[in-house]
Amino acid sequence: MSDGDVGLLSPVSASPSVAALTGDRAVLAAVLAVEAGWASVLEKAGLAPAGSAAVVASAADVDRYDLAGIAVRAQGGANPVIPLLTDLRAEVKALDIDNVGAVRAVHTSLTSQDVLDSALMLLAKNAVTSLLADLRGITTALAAMTEQHAETLCVGRSLTQHSLPFTFGLKAAQWFHGLAAAARRLEAVELPLQTGGAAGTLAAGTVLTKDSVETPFDLAGNLAAHLGLAAAPGPWHTNRLAVTSLGDALAGVTDALGKIASDVLFLSRPEVGELAEPRAAGRGVSSAMPQKQNPVLSVLVRSAALQAPNLASQLHLAAANFNDERPDGAWHSEWPAFRQLLRLALGAAGHLRELTEGLQVFPDAMRRNLELSGPLLLSEGVTAAVAPLLAERDGRNGKQQLQAVVDRTLQAPSAEQSGTYRRLLRETVPASALSDDRLEELLDPASYLGQAAEISRRILAAFPGFAPAPTQTDPNGDSRG
Repeated sequence: MSDGDVGLLSPVSASPSVAALTGDRAVLAAVLAVEAGWASVLEKAGLAPAGSAAVVASAADVDRYDLAGIAVRAQGGANPVIPLLTDLRAEVKALDIDNVGAVRAVHTSLTSQDVLDSALMLLAKNAVTSLLADLRGITTALAAMTEQHAETLCVGRSLTQHSLPFTFGLKAAQWFHGLAAAARRLEAVELPLQTGGAAGTLAAGTVLTKDSVETPFDLAGNLAAHLGLAAAPGPWHTNRLAVTSLGDALAGVTDALGKIASDVLFLSRPEVGELAEPRAAGRGVSSAMPQKQNPVLSVLVRSAALQAPNLASQLHLAAANFNDERPDGAWHSEWPAFRQLLRLALGAAGHLRELTEGLQVFPDAMRRNLELSGPLLLSEGVTAAVAPLLAERDGRNGKQQLQAVVDRTLQAPSAEQSGTYRRLLRETVPASALSDDRLEELLDPASYLGQAAEISRRILAAFPGFAPAPTQTDPNGDSRG
């Protein structure tokens, strides 16, 4: 049995797929990929013996290395690259059966921070690719909800109270908006290669390339292309915007995921009952209450959203304390926060994708809750339409008259407020000024949705990469995308 961290106290990210992308094995594989890529770049530039890249690539197999042993030995140099290099060079020498001198291609002119920073960017690249796939799965589901429930009435809430008629389609569109904007921001983050040498001057690289047509900048650009990372104009070893930008983008994603989860948690309460998470055997159970069906997907997502801001803050704290040309602890404090942000975002997105793709929506419950406030919910619209009529009829302040109607209605028992409001309105506004049909129209929730449908349409149209094209029907009845 392994004594390593398997996520026992972090169930939101305790997943084989998350571990494969961000676990210690993935970190070590990324470090080895950087070293193997560098050997390839050097050989192609004629700066390493022919055949050495293949030997280093063979040695850069993560299964050859003792993760736990490297972690313990990392205490000797304060980072894991140093003990790994000892082992990597030993493996290269053992595999270099043709004696090409492949070990000379290992880590030449690099420093530990070059390798680890670049490896973490590579780790992030792979994780972000997977994360964006889940985010697009979520936004696709939300776009479908937006269109399917464009006319599904529900109640809007502000400061915990009923506010105005709303549509569930618009709520789904707003969820979509927050997440698609966060995903677009994440997609735009550059993940650059780091090379600078021991103090960020490329001194060793300059010596290495003194008789070559290649410059240290050429080599860095070639390695960036090899690894699929962005090329940087120069070393960024003490300028940590690459790290904090990614951290901020990941925190923004978990913010958007957390907003959706928080809404689902409220709307799935039994006394609200407008939504329910998809069911699965063994999920949502209680250790003591057999009848409970806990919304655990939302709980896990919200737990990630509550943790992420502090982790992003830790990255900024580290960045602000990157003293000298290699800091004394700030760099080291980045690593766990950086990786945990990736883990939380990946785990939360996976859970929310399952939630949104299987979310149960109950329009009847939405209508029932909407009607709890009765026609009082339309008082804003009634005031806007009727106050000018009253002012025109008798010269009095129509808004004050209608506020008095609302105030008197609220003094009645809840069960009687609907009828009371209608009666007092009719007494205050004669039929000569407002017909019964027009009054009923004003008291219909569907008549006071403002631009809900157009807002939803515009939101989806603003993020074409995160929503499928809406299905339209032509005059002949044929559907087209």
